[in-house]
Amino acid sequence: MAIPQIMEYPAPSGIALQRKPLDWTLEPSRAALLIHDMQNYFVAPYASKAFVDAMVQRIAAVRECCHALNIPVYYTAQPGDQPKDERGLLTDFWGPGMPEDGNAKSIVPGLEPTPELDEVLLKHRYSAFAKSDLLKRMQNGNRDQLIICGVYAHIGCLVTATEAFMSDIQPFVVSDALGDFSLDLHEMAVRHMAHCSSKIMSCDEMLAELGKAL
Repeated sequence: MAIPQIMEYPAPSGIALQRKPLDWTLEPSRAALLIHDMQNYFVAPYASKAFVDAMVQRIAAVRECCHALNIPVYYTAQPGDQPKDERGLLTDFWGPGMPEDGNAKSIVPGLEPTPELDEVLLKHRYSAFAKSDLLKRMQNGNRDQLIICGVYAHIGCLVTATEAFMSDIQPFVVSDALGDFSLDLHEMAVRHMAHCSSKIMSCDEMLAELGKAL
């Protein structure tokens, strides 16, 4: 199926969780930031420009702090016109995917990567770690904490957080700096990550945590 049109919903930042929050503390010397799939193609289905603008502003604020603290910033970006043998089972779920179009592949306005500060990783599957060198980059940099923002919460963000956890990397998920198909799926994804892999923080909480080191 194609990605559905996504109607506006309130970005959740205070989701009730059934477990005590993890006592992990974010440490700039250990952390990296992942901006997940914020390409025009994946953001275009949102019917509300205000929703997208608010998400972009939150992610940009986190990125600005990370730049100031020399925290590595990674983007994932999927290629266009992937042949079926390269795209694999994604074709069965989502069809042919992104066209070979410069605008579709570009990172959304307001989050454009800074060449001397940010790294863009080519992504082929849900997880940012699959068929990429993200894990090796983090290990080489002695980074074992990963801040996660972007789209879509219940697909790539959730799977990336799970895989980070299984690689002994602590995921810190910024709940209102994510986007999803609906509020129900967004909240489900956040609860799953909270219960199984991640520390959940709002954007304000993340900025306050990073601000302690500035």
